Order: sequence, then structure tokens, then C-alpha cells
Amino acid sequence: MGKKKILLVEDDFDFAEATKIILEKKSYDVVIAHDGTEGLKKAQTMRPDLIILDVMMPEMDGYEVCSRLKADPEYRHIPILLLTAVGEAIPTTKYTIEMGMKTEADDYISKPVEPVVLVERVENLFRISGGKT
Repeated sequence: MGKKKILLVEDDFDFAEATKIILEKKSYDVVIAHDGTEGLKKAQTMRPDLIILDVMMPEMDGYEVCSRLKADPEYRHIPILLLTAVGEAIPTTKYTIEMGMKTEADDYISKPVEPVVLVERVENLFRISGGKT
């Protein structure tokens, strides 16, 4: 079996590149999308083994991307890790924690996140999915 493919959907270019480097050091194949619309298209064409999805993005937010993928039988099996600063930004945005809970995301982690914690959560999702991706 080849490398596990991770789709990272993140509009912060620096954070996306740093996260990609961290995950590639763990031998994951990482592809980046910089907004929700691009992320949804890449998820449908590349069929990643896991998706790390920011919430606050242009075009289409992460909640919408997650909801669309989880509503589609062809993609709902792909584990999704929501990675966001929503908790800190709630007073100044339209996003709420409740919105995140309504999605069927498989895990939810707040930014900033320590690299070791991110890797642990990714590895845990792969264990839980049991290779069903």
C-alpha cells in the first residue's frame, strides 16, 4: 500500500505550507487547496484518505465543504478533521461551535495546534477508519 493521501484545505498559505511539511515528514502525501470550492473539487478528484479542513475560508467555508462531502455516499467515508480558530473568533464572526457540531466531522481541533498533537489526531483518525478510506 502506498502513502496515505491527505487533502489540506487551508486559506492561510504559511500555515498550509508549515502543516504540509510536518505531515510529509511522517510520510504522508499532502495536497493543498486554498479555499472551500477548490477543496471540494480536489476531494472529488483525488479521493484523499483524510481531509484536514479549515473552517473560516473564502468561497465556501469548511462547514459547508464537510456537510457536502458527508452527505454524499461516495465521499462520506473519508475522515475529516476540522482545524480552526473559530473558538477564538466567535465574538467577531458568523461561525459558532454549534455549527461545527452539526457537521459530521470526525474530529475537531483548535488552532493554534502543536505539530505533535496534529500528527497524533491524524494517526488516530487513520486507526479509527481502519483503512476503509
